[in-house]
Amino acid sequence: MLDLSGKTALVTGAGRGIGIGIARVLGQQGATLLINDLFENRAAAACQQLQQEGLDASALPFDATDYDAVHAAVSTCGDVDILVNNAGIPGHEGMQLESFADMSPDTWRPMIDLNLYGTLNCTHAVLPGMRERGWGRILVVSSDAGRVGTKVGVSIYGACKAAAVHFIRNLSQEVADAGITANAVALGPMDNLPEEVVEFVARGIPVKRLGTGEDVGNAIAYLASEEASWVTGQLLPVNGGLSPA
Repeated sequence: MLDLSGKTALVTGAGRGIGIGIARVLGQQGATLLINDLFENRAAAACQQLQQEGLDASALPFDATDYDAVHAAVSTCGDVDILVNNAGIPGHEGMQLESFADMSPDTWRPMIDLNLYGTLNCTHAVLPGMRERGWGRILVVSSDAGRVGTKVGVSIYGACKAAAVHFIRNLSQEVADAGITANAVALGPMDNLPEEVVEFVARGIPVKRLGTGEDVGNAIAYLASEEASWVTGQLLPVNGGLSPA
């Protein structure tokens, strides 16, 4: 069992879905949880659920695309040892799947704001404290759409996820001497897909099932641990073997 006792983890977009699954695993390993969501009621509900499971969780709602709001929120919550940049607009919920040729700037701008600038804003807010303490873990939840590409109409989403990964790779070199690691995970098809496509998609995955938030959380927990102190600047595929590295 990994030991994250004494560490505080901020998970963005953790009001539901993959984010709450990641937070749950980190909490089970001993981390104190800061649950972020754009919507205060969703963050509060997730916290209540995690608290009922015996985990130490507090709500920290803010808009990850708002630089000033992110910094203001982080300034109120004490030390953040682990940042999981999970908030994002996925391809099946929150945006319409369509080819780039059919998109307009009004369509792609919100994806860039959240999937890329959200990561930049949150990382910028927690980094000074991590440097001061000489320890930190910065993580990005990316996608196979940004690692190998896909034909399903998520070109901008994939581009943003790829950009966030390369930001992390470069950042890892800047902060390595401060005891901070920076890594990413690239997700395959998850169990938040529309129900009508679940069986079809699962058949194409070598392990024959969709991924869960807990699957992602297990990978994140390792990368956030002391055991992964020599792992930095890396992208770990978490996809059931769908597209081998």
